[in-house]
Amino acid sequence: MFWVQLAVVLIFIFIGARLGGVGIAYAGGAGVIVLGLLGCTVDPTKDIPWDVLGIIIAVISCVAALQACGGLDLLVKVSEQMLRRKPERITFLAPVVTFFMTVFCGTGHVAFATLPVIAEVAKEQKIRPSRPLSIAVVASQVAIAASPISAAMIAMSSAVEPLGVGYLPLVIISIVICFVGCMVGALVSSHLGCELEDDPVYKERMAAGLVKMRGEGKYDIKPFARRSLAIFGITLLVVMVYAACTSKLDLPLGRNAAIMTFMMAAALIMKFTCKMELGEISNQATFKGGMSAALCILGVAWLGNTFVNSNMDLIKGAGQTVIQGHPWLLAVVLFFASALLYSQGATTATFMPVAAAMGVGGAVMVASFPAVTGLYLLPTYPTTVAAIEMDDTGTTRIGKYVFNHPFILPGVTSVVVAVCLGFLICPLIF
Repeated sequence: MFWVQLAVVLIFIFIGARLGGVGIAYAGGAGVIVLGLLGCTVDPTKDIPWDVLGIIIAVISCVAALQACGGLDLLVKVSEQMLRRKPERITFLAPVVTFFMTVFCGTGHVAFATLPVIAEVAKEQKIRPSRPLSIAVVASQVAIAASPISAAMIAMSSAVEPLGVGYLPLVIISIVICFVGCMVGALVSSHLGCELEDDPVYKERMAAGLVKMRGEGKYDIKPFARRSLAIFGITLLVVMVYAACTSKLDLPLGRNAAIMTFMMAAALIMKFTCKMELGEISNQATFKGGMSAALCILGVAWLGNTFVNSNMDLIKGAGQTVIQGHPWLLAVVLFFASALLYSQGATTATFMPVAAAMGVGGAVMVASFPAVTGLYLLPTYPTTVAAIEMDDTGTTRIGKYVFNHPFILPGVTSVVVAVCLGFLICPLIF
């Protein structure tokens, strides 16, 4: 029955991937029904990662408030200025921008705002846009494993804290290894594909008049944009300090509750100090994209967790000896699981406690953590799709075999380098 249930999980994930968007959520929910009929225990209280969803919703709502106040536009404007200072290095600067924007905001959806800028600067420099776009998208996904306020980081911290791994060391190490991995990925990306002017698809689109030059962006920065950005930044620092203290002090709010409430409180402060209309929040692109992602996580994570929790003893028995003998296999499992579960947070919340129960050490778990970011494996994630649509040169395209797309090599390289670096560093620290 185990293999039948696994087949059901894979089939419904495939259906969801084919539908795209929230279709992944709906397919996941339908798959839960079939698993229940096949004997799996369906328990929403355990199978749905409520903390992960709560953190995503709270952080996304605060980021949307930041966008409504103009703070995100200001961040994008500064990013464009940085990219245009050294436009010939766009392939290396683009992932730096998306990486640290994601680390700062806790969601990769902030990359949406920078992708048109990246594509435009690349075209101006006659650089193949698929090169900076692909690694920029990958960096925005990998950075989730480095953000101090991401759901994945909080789930990871909860899993490894009993093993002696503190929150701040976890954050610092994750930022270092993930960033280095992305920079090596950028090096790989800078050599992918032929030069722009030699690309036959680009030539066809140019001849048809389909390639447009936007020029430097014009931003209407709202009066209180800086103030909203300062409020968000201060809240981020407060969250980090509070989260680091939860393991040592008896504080009234747990780490997860603190992140959710602090983020919502920050949005409230923006409302009163930045003259922001609350009705504007739900109209922001970050809000729509983030809530769509949360819904997808609800469906897919529920499907995956129902299967895993119902077969926990079998999975632990089969995997314990293998993982302990070959600890790097944990990273492989996490990588492919993240592509299926469609979420770094859901993957972390589902598999890291299982790894801890198998007796995997904290150093191995932290080293493997960047592997939860393999969402680019299937070219269906929103930022991946956006990069393809925003590149009117046609260089960022999916091959006829689906997996031969420009995100795969930079992405795999980034994760492999980050994990290998983690396996070198973590045993020396933990």
